[in-house]
This record gives sequence, structure tokens and C-alpha cells, in this order.
Amino acid sequence: MSTKIAILAAALLLTAGCTSVSELGPEAEAAPGNGCGVTTAKLADDDITPIGAAPAPKLPVTVDSADKRKVTVKSADRILAVNLYGSLGEIVFSLGLGDRVVGRDTSTTFPAAAKLPLVTPQGHDLSAEAILKLNPTVLIADDSIGPPTVLKQIREAGIPVVIVDDTQTLESVPAHIRAVAGALGVPEAGERLVTRVQSEIGAARATAPKDGTPPRIAFLYVRGTAGVFLIGGEDAGSDSMIEAIGAVDAGSEIGLTKFRPLTSEGLINAAPDVILVMTEGLNSVDGVDGLLKLPGVAQTPAGINKRIVDMDDGILLNFGARTGKAVEALAKAVYGPCSQ
Repeated sequence: MSTKIAILAAALLLTAGCTSVSELGPEAEAAPGNGCGVTTAKLADDDITPIGAAPAPKLPVTVDSADKRKVTVKSADRILAVNLYGSLGEIVFSLGLGDRVVGRDTSTTFPAAAKLPLVTPQGHDLSAEAILKLNPTVLIADDSIGPPTVLKQIREAGIPVVIVDDTQTLESVPAHIRAVAGALGVPEAGERLVTRVQSEIGAARATAPKDGTPPRIAFLYVRGTAGVFLIGGEDAGSDSMIEAIGAVDAGSEIGLTKFRPLTSEGLINAAPDVILVMTEGLNSVDGVDGLLKLPGVAQTPAGINKRIVDMDDGILLNFGARTGKAVEALAKAVYGPCSQ
């Protein structure tokens, strides 16, 4: 299983209590943030809010696919939009075209789409049989999902396949929205959605405290059942979310890029005040007690204070139409009063 595929799995919830610095000895450092111990970052609303009334696609349209192909889309009557992160399906629903979507990937779990048939029955690998059974008129995907042989089979069946760039940053969100909207013949709705998302991201960024020392946050991808333990750095996607709330990405600060194996020395050098994890990952190591047993975790300020923030796997690194709301939820979990 690749790092990308491992990074987004379905979410489970966990709650845990707080431990005070005084209980842990004089070596403990007070962590910036709300000091609440374990906090789950949650969106105010789990479902999708369309940008407006369902737009009428203006088709056919020929678009430049990210795989260097020219692709002509003639119908958006039966849409499949799938990737590792669930962001493409989220964008289609946000554009107001959710009633045209005929299937979903494993990471597309918001209520409006949850009952759609899966086209990734084996984890995050596409099934040609499942896709062809749904008879889609267009398939939108990115390089995070495959395998390529399945996409080739779909093309050979006469179904247009549009590939979207899979760069996962806040800055890439508008381009993803425009690519999806353009392929579906609704560019005007795409621009309205871009405006809304950028406004939400801006408002969320503004909630970060202006005073004091920014907390150092380390994102750990943990999958105890598979023995995978990674720390995020520059260009991992997690750094973009952390920096959006005015915090310091601890992995980037010590020179890490993408995802690197977790080591005791590396994490202790990163010295995070807060550790950020995905909710299922935290569950996979049996919660905070299991997390504290991983290399170096217990020796960090975050570990000493049990200052852990977890967030739904399908939201934290989604970078879809709810990105602004995700940034807002993360900021509240890191800086706000205890709510769990």
C-alpha cells in the first residue's frame, strides 16, 4: 500500500481526557493552545451546501486533462468524480450537481453521498466492473487513484476520463474547482464556488491569534494495523493546513519534506507543542496511550501534556470545497476552549 493510499482511510471517533503539567514533573513545558489535552476537530455541519440551484451544463466541451489529453465531455447526466481524498465528489455536490452523481469513492462519506454505490470496493483501487455497471457519462479523477489499467479500460469503453491535477494545498483548491466545473460545463457555478471557498478560507485564517508564540504542530500519520508511522513535512499537505491557522509545521521546521518515517530523534528535535493525527489513525494505535508509546512522542511537549488533536480522515487533507470550514475547525480545536 502506497503512502498516499494509506493516508486517507475511513474515520472513527475517539475521545480522551486531559493531563496537567504538574502531574508530569518539572521538565514538562506548557504547550500553547487551549491546554485541553485531546480534542477532536469537527465541522459545524458534516454535509455539503451547494452554491445555489442546480446549474444547467453547457455541453459538449473539450478540456485539457492533466494527463496531457484533450477530452471531450458530451453529457454530465451520470457523473463519477473519484480520488483518494474525496475532494472531487465534494466539489461536484457543492456545484449543485449532486443529483447527477452515480457512485463514490471510499473517502466520499458526507451524508448526501454516503448511500451511493462504491466504485472502490477494495480500499482505494477503482473497479472497472463497478464503474461500467453504473454506466457513467463522464469520469473525473486524479493521479491519487487508479490503477492506470482500469482508467484505460474505462476510456476504451468510450467513457470520457478527465484527470485533475492532484496537488494538495490550499492554493490548489481554486484550480481543482475550475477544472471540475469546466469539465462538467458549469464554469460560472465554478467561479461562484471559488469565491465562496476563498472567502471561507480567508475568514478561517483570520481566527488565528495575532499575539503570543505560535504553537509548533507535528502531523503524524499512524496506521497501527499496518505498522506505518510517518511524520509530515513540507509539501505533505498537512503543513498547508497547519500554517493556515497561524501555527508552525514542526516537521517542515526541521527540514522534512512530504512524509518521512517517524523516529524518536526526529520527533524530539521537532519538539511539537501539539500533535495532529487523523481520527482513524489514533484509533488504530488504541488511542492516546498507544500514541504515547510511539518513538519520541512521550518526550515531546505535546506528549507530556497529552496535547493531541484528531480530525476526520476525509476532511483534514481533503482540500475540497469545505477546506475553509476544515481550517476553521482545526483552529478551534487548537486554540479554542475545551468542547469535548
